[in-house]
Amino acid sequence: MVKETAYYDVLGVKPDASADELKKAYRKLALKYHPDKNPNEGEKFKQISQAYEVLSDSKKRELYDRGGEQAIKDGGTGGSSFGSPMDIFDMFFGGGGRMHRERTGKNVIHQLSVTLEDLYNGCTRKLALQKNVICDKCEGRGGRKGAVECCPSCRGTGMQVRIHQIGPGMVQQIQSICTGCHGQGQRINPKDKCKTCNARKIVREKKILEVNIDKGMKDGQKITFAGEGDQEPGLEPGDIIIVLDQKEHPVYTRQEEDLLMQMDIQLVESLCGFKKLITTLDNRTIVITSHPGQAIKPGDLKCLLNEGMPTYRRPYEKGRLIIQFKVVFPDKNFVPLDKLKQLEKLLPKRQKTESIEDVEIMEEADLEDFDMSQERRRHYNGEAYHDDDDDEDDHQRRGVQCQTS
Repeated sequence: MVKETAYYDVLGVKPDASADELKKAYRKLALKYHPDKNPNEGEKFKQISQAYEVLSDSKKRELYDRGGEQAIKDGGTGGSSFGSPMDIFDMFFGGGGRMHRERTGKNVIHQLSVTLEDLYNGCTRKLALQKNVICDKCEGRGGRKGAVECCPSCRGTGMQVRIHQIGPGMVQQIQSICTGCHGQGQRINPKDKCKTCNARKIVREKKILEVNIDKGMKDGQKITFAGEGDQEPGLEPGDIIIVLDQKEHPVYTRQEEDLLMQMDIQLVESLCGFKKLITTLDNRTIVITSHPGQAIKPGDLKCLLNEGMPTYRRPYEKGRLIIQFKVVFPDKNFVPLDKLKQLEKLLPKRQKTESIEDVEIMEEADLEDFDMSQERRRHYNGEAYHDDDDDEDDHQRRGVQCQTS
């Protein structure tokens, strides 16, 4: 039992979530609330990163489950292993961390929605995006040759330092972006500015990427276009990283290289056999057969070998197609009572139980239909809660309300 669930709630997962579920939740939320996409959601992005930082580490997660957020703040883990939310993001998506960002431009992350059919058959998708490129007109200088000069206000550092006295013998040093050059460390006379980029040194350009999705790729898999990220003077361009996001399929669920599906069969089919058609993800039709007398039980699992997902980079090797059977029983009173006696003779004999005649004291009760979803709705609507003692007593007398026919 965990002490608190705040971090789990931030990621939208249950306290017993697996490592893969945590990764999937973090990936989707981090891409959604990244400051480049949502500049006003910096605090939300920080909370998501902090939650994943703790829960993705088994020791920190165990400590958090026992003592909550306060246990983490008390330093039980010896301090954070990440420097900032952006470091977590870069390490997760292959950006390489802060030192990498200082040598190269930022990586650009894009999420690409794909179907299970795309991952099964493979396909090529075109993705149009906008990226920064160095201005050809001024060659990334921002103005004509010789017009760029060092900013006298910050002496080329891009930052200004002010000393503020906060008390007798006490001063505070405040560092801020230079207002003269806006942090560039350089300035250009307005008449010498490049008219194409307006001294920004970069311009926006449309780029169309062809994304090859190979057979067997997985949800969350990354496809990297090296050096295709935003360009910036003095830095190597970063990468464009495409993250595959698989849509939910109405029939199949993927587990590694296996495919799972549920099949409804009638009671007569479970006992007497059946033939069923299955449409595969590559539009083939397979006939499956259950022979009379096999007696498929509710929840039984059967599989078809080599009909699952292709293995990535070994597409001729496939997993299994696993079928879970749900036996649909007939409605009540589906046959006259006299016919039931004939049916009972064909079925296996009842198991012997304690004879009713051997019980001296007993009470009789009839079974009623019960709808769990209706009961939950009743609770959510506040019908299960009462303010005064009379209502509470009345509620105890009534107990659980069953649907009667």
